[in-house]
Amino acid sequence: MKLLKFISTNVLLLAGMATYAQTTQSSGSFNEAGFGVKAGLNYSTVTKGDFDEGPDARTSFYVGAIAEIPLIDDSFSIQPEVIYSRQGFERDYSFLGNNYTAEYQLDYINVPILAKLYIVKGFSIEAGPQFGFKINEKIDLDNNDGNAGEELDEVNDFDMSLAAGLTFQFDGGLFINGRYNHSFNEVIKDTDAKNSVFQVGLGFKF
Repeated sequence: MKLLKFISTNVLLLAGMATYAQTTQSSGSFNEAGFGVKAGLNYSTVTKGDFDEGPDARTSFYVGAIAEIPLIDDSFSIQPEVIYSRQGFERDYSFLGNNYTAEYQLDYINVPILAKLYIVKGFSIEAGPQFGFKINEKIDLDNNDGNAGEELDEVNDFDMSLAAGLTFQFDGGLFINGRYNHSFNEVIKDTDAKNSVFQVGLGFKF
């Protein structure tokens, strides 16, 4: 219930910020104020840190809401977001002569606050801090056996990272986005490993 309240509060806050920005902005500019939704694929892992070998990537998805708040017409906006992001990594291991894959499932509510710079109409670059709150942590010791995974407590609850990417928005509100996120702080306790996540997806701004 606390998680649902947190998500709902932040989505409503984004909507309110976008609505306010829309009422104060001149029409016809590149960076029009608005509220939107987005979803796509994550290709995530963690850096090698103190592991003997670097972990493999986990492929999953993200979904969330955004707001664009123009500060300078045709050139600069602030874009806060609230994103549910399924991250983690995979590691291969052997047991009694058999090979297995362990999938570490790390799910976050991420809140990026991005500076968004428009190069030309429809095309922008974005970068800024991202605040991540872990909401799930499990390990599936064999991703093909259908089990739900075992809960762990080896990952820090908070993740501070840098997010940077590119967006192209079509007329009508549809946009495509690519982004890379990299943690500043240790993710897995006592390993010095950090989140490393590539994202690509679609969205729609109202």
